[in-house]
Amino acid sequence: MRLSLNIPEQETRLPNAFTSKGLLSWLSTTDHKMLGILYLLSSLVFFFTGFTEAMLMRIQLMQPQNDVLSPEAYNQIFSMHGTTMIFLVLMPMVIGFITYALPLMIGANEMAFPRLNAFSFWMFLFGALLLHFSFLAGGAPNVGWFSYVPLSEGFYSSSPGINYWAMSILLMGIGSVGAALNIIVTTLTMRVKGMSFNKLPLFVWMSFVNAFLILGAFPVLNAGLVMVLIDRLLGAHFFTTYTGGSAIMYQHLFWTFGHPEVYILALPAFGIISEVIPVFSRKPIFGYSFVAASTVAIALLSFGVWAHHMFAVGLGNTFNAFFAAASMLIAVPTGVKIFNWSATIWGGSVRLKTAMLFALAFLIDFTVGGLSGVLFAVVPADLRLTDTYFVVAHIHYVFIGGAIHGAMAGVYYWFPKMTGRKLSEKIGKWHFWLFFIGFNCTFFVFHLLGLFGMPRRVFTYPDLPYLGGLNLFSTLSAVIFGGSFFVFVWNIIYSLRKGEKAGDNPWHAFTLEWLTTSPPQLKNFESVPMVRSARPVWDINHPEDPDWKRKEKKKNDVKK
Repeated sequence: MRLSLNIPEQETRLPNAFTSKGLLSWLSTTDHKMLGILYLLSSLVFFFTGFTEAMLMRIQLMQPQNDVLSPEAYNQIFSMHGTTMIFLVLMPMVIGFITYALPLMIGANEMAFPRLNAFSFWMFLFGALLLHFSFLAGGAPNVGWFSYVPLSEGFYSSSPGINYWAMSILLMGIGSVGAALNIIVTTLTMRVKGMSFNKLPLFVWMSFVNAFLILGAFPVLNAGLVMVLIDRLLGAHFFTTYTGGSAIMYQHLFWTFGHPEVYILALPAFGIISEVIPVFSRKPIFGYSFVAASTVAIALLSFGVWAHHMFAVGLGNTFNAFFAAASMLIAVPTGVKIFNWSATIWGGSVRLKTAMLFALAFLIDFTVGGLSGVLFAVVPADLRLTDTYFVVAHIHYVFIGGAIHGAMAGVYYWFPKMTGRKLSEKIGKWHFWLFFIGFNCTFFVFHLLGLFGMPRRVFTYPDLPYLGGLNLFSTLSAVIFGGSFFVFVWNIIYSLRKGEKAGDNPWHAFTLEWLTTSPPQLKNFESVPMVRSARPVWDINHPEDPDWKRKEKKKNDVKK
């Protein structure tokens, strides 16, 4: 049965994100769909900035005792790469998907606070531009994406780039807090009739929980950044160790943000995977309640594990034992999700579209990143590996193997909804295989480099056995990995011009965004039917066998 919304003819001519004319309409918009696309496009642009910085680092490290970059230039590029990828690529990517999809998935026509939505985006963009202005204002930050004190203190570093770093992250943090408030209020107040929390799409569930993580984590970071700026510019002594301040306090503040940040970036990817896998397996998600509950467990536990980044600091055996146990415990709800996704695929009628391929790759690569993370919860192993390239391997398998894989699945899944056209599956397969092979060849060898003792955060290294060969292999593989994104961009350009028209629900998906036109009009919905299960579009298209009737029958059978 094909659903018809009976939208009046004049409504079909309302503007949408791909028919709006003129730059001013994009600069002044408060439409959640256009702002979501702006977030995603900004993320893509800054990805190529971060990738260029990464390739400069890989060229410097491709052989021992290389001198392509000076130590100072390498430190600036290293710092900008990490900051760019986490705050300018992954954060806007996460918020962009939520901003675009969440109102559509709950049957709303807009976010609760449209102007706050626009404010959040522009705070992000101005902060990102301010960070890169540091290149023209005396030098970029040169102390890593974490900007540890005392290295970032005025007594030790006069680089103005650190001031720009702190101010730009502060601006972006304010924007992120505004976006989180908007997500929470929208989810609480604008759901369509009948959509209780046990019927929310899992992407919405995880976005909702994620917003609380942002509210808990970013104010802590913002407070630390304000204290750094006051120390540097006004001569205070929060962190200056030579006048009685505490550099360790900065680490506590930073990692109280830093570990929840891992899940701030991962949870929306979990949500995307939780939508993609059931659709392309043609099955309901296995264990909906367990997936939702494990999300809450992850959020709560993520605030109790920050000091496993600080085992080498010397906090003492009691602290180390507590945070080691908590770090192992947080792997349990994540493992529950892996089991649920795998069980959903098992026995399903799997369609290996590009979105599904990225979802399957996510299961593989994120599991590798998760297992190496559990290894860091073992204090002796952490002490051996904490300052080696093993950590670099772990963080890339979590952020790229998790967040970026999930984002790619989301792009291929929602691109037809955003534009009205499908991305090319043929080009998409090339993109996927170049991405998957290039990524794993680039970063898996980092585990070996770490085990062989290569320290991280160094601009060069001695000519010891295996180090030169493995770094060369990684650099050449990075070319393949980066090339996959040029294929991806070509796929977007080609598909916008000549892609197959998608229709309203090309994947025969289950959630409410697939009820409206592709792309949606300025007003998302004229009317939305009452929701009676977590798969409302399935219920509408299969009135003879809707999910809610099946569940009621199952409850009655249990009572009997």
